[in-house]
Amino acid sequence: MRIEDEIKQVKFENEFHKLTINLLFSGKWISDLLNNHHKQFDITSQQYNVLRILRGQFPKAATVNLVSLRMIDRMSNVSRLIDKLESKGLAKRFLCENDRRQVDITITQDGLNLLQKIDLQKSEIELKYNNLTEEEAILLNNLLDKFRG
Repeated sequence: MRIEDEIKQVKFENEFHKLTINLLFSGKWISDLLNNHHKQFDITSQQYNVLRILRGQFPKAATVNLVSLRMIDRMSNVSRLIDKLESKGLAKRFLCENDRRQVDITITQDGLNLLQKIDLQKSEIELKYNNLTEEEAILLNNLLDKFRG
């Protein structure tokens, strides 16, 4: 659906203004979609992001700093997110043997199992992309990368 129809706005200052509104609206749309999807698994999208980062490091541990650098939402409080994941038994935190000031985090088997369940339902989210061909998705990815400079 066109952004004009989505937000009931007929006129924009120019195409760049329209692009800004379209990007903000589309980002919020996909964020809401993902949040609703993750809610059924009793985690937030930020917690899901941390779990995926930890799974990518598995079986090695990750530092809080590494997780923070790789987060999509860089404003997230990583320590608080890890606290929540640890209280749910999805991640484990321990002191680094080489540097006692550093905290290492690993994903637990329960965390891996949860991600596996979420991955099985990921195709529901991907159905939202049916309006795009793979070539269009590549083009959009390239344009967004170019846009961010």
